[in-house]
Amino acid sequence: MSKTEASLTIALAGQPNVGKSTVFNMLTGLNQHVGNWPGKTVEQKMGEFIHDEQVIRLVDLPGTYSLTANSEEERITRDFIIHEQPDVIVVIVGAPALERNLYLLAELLMMPVPLVVGVNMMDVAESNGVHIETHVLAAALGMPVEPLVASRNQGVHELLDAAIRMAENPTAFAPKRPAIRPEHRPVLADIKAQLAGQVPPPYPEDWVALKLLEGDTEITALIQNATQQAWGNIHTILLQHEDAYLDIAGGRYEWIGRIIRAAIMRPKPGAITLTDRVDRVATHPARGLLLLIGIFGLVFWLTYTLAMPVVSWLNQALMEPLSGWLRQVLFGAPAWLSGLVVDGIIGGAGTVLTFLPILVVFFAALGFLEDVGYMARSAYVTDRFMHWMGLHGKSFIPLFLGFGCNVPAVMGARIIEDRRACLLTILLTPLVPCTGRLAVLTFLAPAFFGRAAMFVTWGLVAFNLVVLALVGIAVHRLAFKDEHIAFIMEIPLYHLPNARTIGLFVWHNTLAFIRKAGSIIVIVSVIVWALSWLPNGDMESGLLATMGRGLEPVGRWMGLGDWRLIVALLTSFVAKENTIATLGILFGANSAVTGLAAQVAGVLTRPAALAFLVVQMTFIPCAATLAVIKQETGAWKYAIFNVGLLLVISLSAGVIMYQIARLF
Repeated sequence: MSKTEASLTIALAGQPNVGKSTVFNMLTGLNQHVGNWPGKTVEQKMGEFIHDEQVIRLVDLPGTYSLTANSEEERITRDFIIHEQPDVIVVIVGAPALERNLYLLAELLMMPVPLVVGVNMMDVAESNGVHIETHVLAAALGMPVEPLVASRNQGVHELLDAAIRMAENPTAFAPKRPAIRPEHRPVLADIKAQLAGQVPPPYPEDWVALKLLEGDTEITALIQNATQQAWGNIHTILLQHEDAYLDIAGGRYEWIGRIIRAAIMRPKPGAITLTDRVDRVATHPARGLLLLIGIFGLVFWLTYTLAMPVVSWLNQALMEPLSGWLRQVLFGAPAWLSGLVVDGIIGGAGTVLTFLPILVVFFAALGFLEDVGYMARSAYVTDRFMHWMGLHGKSFIPLFLGFGCNVPAVMGARIIEDRRACLLTILLTPLVPCTGRLAVLTFLAPAFFGRAAMFVTWGLVAFNLVVLALVGIAVHRLAFKDEHIAFIMEIPLYHLPNARTIGLFVWHNTLAFIRKAGSIIVIVSVIVWALSWLPNGDMESGLLATMGRGLEPVGRWMGLGDWRLIVALLTSFVAKENTIATLGILFGANSAVTGLAAQVAGVLTRPAALAFLVVQMTFIPCAATLAVIKQETGAWKYAIFNVGLLLVISLSAGVIMYQIARLF
């Protein structure tokens, strides 16, 4: 990244759950870009803003516990610092768990960039009886320290001012760094002497020497290739002192201990905090599970209560008048042009856009649960059930992310260290109903089941999760020989949610959906319309109808005698929302009169409608999810296996559900 576009580049670093993203959002607002790091699948956040007539680029580095290069996040963070050399690093540490956070700071202090520290969630720490004297902490560290309550924008601009002052005067940076224990200091000096003048730029020699002694495999390979003449002596020294990492870590912990004793006053032993009281329910094996189920139910209730009236209003006040107006404007134009615009684009992608309120409500609920600190509890309380599948509670986090989108959920599985558990989590993720599936379900269920729609929706989501559990148990016992792994996870303190953070989460996810509707879904809608219109301009005899009628025998087993429903399922392979887009095109002739959902309900019995939704909820993953499965597993065989598995599950479940429902 070039620094010519901005006068200063500031990097944000910190461990997970310290509020780093809140600080980033406070400073950048909507002027941020979210993508992937070059050649990586870890999310990259960058933003620009103007402060005192300076254009400042802010880079939000991935949350990481250390810089040891054991994970993608750790490699990205340290590579960015070394190769891009930002003007200053703002280290965000969490006040409630300051001691643990300081370990990352100890590692960052060995990097060749000046630092300032922001102690976030001071209010949460105070409410739990932890008092931090930040001026004492600053004196102990020998660097600027600013107290923060980022969720209320307190101290953020003071922290920014301190960072700018440090960036403009880097020679003033004179921190009190941790030192290796005395036993291995001569060894470290010897390695530095061997490396003198031989370390490839821009790696700093002092840091490389320490990493070699620490046993960092990536730096070891780098130096082995770059300093072949000196490597023999260095390698001999390292073999004689393989326990040196203990003295390195020990020196850091002693440094942390001195700082903590000087700057922190802790609550009296036995004090009960708000987090303790809430977690008596949230992490209880039985009550916690009931709470989790209740939260799911509440999310669906909010979706129907808040979103569906807006969806209906958008359809009546926007889509129907727009379709009518366009038909008038295009009156006299070629039939294919009118059909393309009204039935293809408006009837397809336009219909998809009407259920944006459903996604907004769901993204807001997901952002709230993440921001308040509940997600870690959900992982903890599901740990016991995850063990039935050979997984642990950490797998619940990417699986839960699947309710937003299966693509980041699959990528999120890399937080699971065990390869087997990571692979199984990836294979199970497409069974989690994403917002695309949920939007289709929420759009159609009221027309199919009336007042019972909310309970049917909840039941179908529960059905997906039961199928997920059964498939997980089967794969675990048949393919992975019933092995189990341990689960260690940090449980953060509860804190008040930040409306700005949640709002930006909703904004970026909704914007991503709109972009998809404006690109992929429009393209597929046009293709679907063209296939339905060609070759004679008659939908009943078009290519799509011919293909759909060829598959009607399969559909009849599930009560789906109308070829249009089968085609709608097939097009969901591109994007799950395409089910609605396709139905909007194929039922377009009458949807403006009765409404699309009601029109679809008119060709289905209730058992067939239930079977259709069951297949929709368990059908094969979308193309983007399959591509990411291949990317994360490194082989197409897992993606192909996933398609075959879900195809068998969805069709079997649809047939069984239809046959059972007919009996009632």
